[in-house]
Amino acid sequence: MTGALITGALAAPIAGASERTPGGAAEARGVAIAAAKAAKKGIDWKDCPADWGLAKPIQCGYVTVPLDYAKPNGRKIKIAVDRIGNTGSASERQGSLVYNPGGPGGSGMRFPTRVTNKNPLWAKASKAYDFVGFDPRGVGHSAPISCVDPQEFVKAPKLDPVPDSEADKRVQRKLAKEYAQGCKERSGWMLPQMTTPNTARDIDVIRAALGDKKLNYLGVSYGTYIGGVYATLFPDHVRRLIVDSVVNPSREKIWYQANLDQDVAFEMRWNDWKAWVAKNDAAYHIGNTSAKVQKQWDTLRATAKKSPIGGVVGPAELLGFFQSAPYYDSSWTQVAQVWSAYLAGDNKPLIEAAGPDMSDTAGNISAENGNAVYTAVECADTKWPTSWAKWDRDNTRLHRDYPFLTWSNAWMNLPCATWGAKQHTPLEVGAAKGLPKTLIVQSTRDAATPYDGAVELHKRLKGSRLITEKDAGSHGVTGLVNACINDRVDAYLLKGTVDAKDVTCGPHATPVPATSGSAARAARAAKAAKATAVK
Repeated sequence: MTGALITGALAAPIAGASERTPGGAAEARGVAIAAAKAAKKGIDWKDCPADWGLAKPIQCGYVTVPLDYAKPNGRKIKIAVDRIGNTGSASERQGSLVYNPGGPGGSGMRFPTRVTNKNPLWAKASKAYDFVGFDPRGVGHSAPISCVDPQEFVKAPKLDPVPDSEADKRVQRKLAKEYAQGCKERSGWMLPQMTTPNTARDIDVIRAALGDKKLNYLGVSYGTYIGGVYATLFPDHVRRLIVDSVVNPSREKIWYQANLDQDVAFEMRWNDWKAWVAKNDAAYHIGNTSAKVQKQWDTLRATAKKSPIGGVVGPAELLGFFQSAPYYDSSWTQVAQVWSAYLAGDNKPLIEAAGPDMSDTAGNISAENGNAVYTAVECADTKWPTSWAKWDRDNTRLHRDYPFLTWSNAWMNLPCATWGAKQHTPLEVGAAKGLPKTLIVQSTRDAATPYDGAVELHKRLKGSRLITEKDAGSHGVTGLVNACINDRVDAYLLKGTVDAKDVTCGPHATPVPATSGSAARAARAAKAAKATAVK
């Protein structure tokens, strides 16, 4: 279905945008122009290219958008989209459900596979909605950006993220500055426009191209910030909006403080996982107390630092693998199995899970691209501290009590201190006239997006409902096995109904320790989970 018949309704200008963001009036006009063109043109749906890994009946296409919405007749880029039609009758169809998984840097193109894989938790929603995914600007097949050669990016072992000396810090600072310069050299034309508001504008053009008068949207992790920005810029274009595992939208949090807050939350969830491993020591033989598990972790890091495991797995690679456990409950058993095998004398699963695969050209290109987009968006969205003294003071203090992620997170974001492109002022996210009821879903012990982010967005989106999963911490709650949450998500999507008050649900069940299955299979599954662990 194209939008050719409803162009006028789809391209309404955004009232009040100039008060919300600098230059907003010009961008609002640019969105209206781009949306009108997209509604008239629609999307030329075709079978997806073979190397995209999206088989029939999923279809793919492109939507053309301005690089700079203040210059709608200037340079254009193409946004890759895909879809699968609703499984119900024509009378059951309620439009498209557009999805973003987070990041920044995550691709939503696999969202339609939740239908082709016959995931029962999405059966009701897929009867009513076409499932639509897209690669945000800069990602994958949408004018992809790059900051460094992908093969260089994945080379291992990398430096231990925890510095032992001031000399170590100087090396990391040099690497961060070089990375920022690489972004400018390889993708400088794109960097000033790699912002969350521009991604929200792209979504509005996609909505028009789909032929939908209003947007139905599901955003997870960073996708929640996109959703909040969209709701602020386009309140009267929202039909359904679900945000799950919420980035704190406060200007004071985006993005420097948000990453410091994340370090605290990761430590909490890391401790949860250690307690679970200790409780299930009969299965894993790692340690029967949290303290013993932590001691094993410290020993593993020290061993890998002295002599990288398999020549490629040092402390940085270990952290990259192990942090999938605080991210996702589904990784708990996998990481524990791989670690248990290592302690029993088999290091191959750990090398496979944590080390690079230099032969995986496509995967390495994707990994480098995802990191480039993550950096570009966070650096462009806001003005970052440029004083190394502040970075050093804040992270040294935090590391004392929250050592698991702190320094790694700092080095990942440090390129923003010497960023070579424009840094913007964050949008003041908040409900505007015309915004319908929205749904916010969050677990209380989420590592990647701390719970206070959901509370803050709930305050800002008047009329929203907050569904809290208490005493749980998996990142991304919608679609997990928790009927208390899933039933309410279905009711909202299918009928637009929400509870009269906010709801607190009990936790989904913690993982059952694996008693069968090889560590090698666990390594492959954990490696896949690590690849999708986006902020």
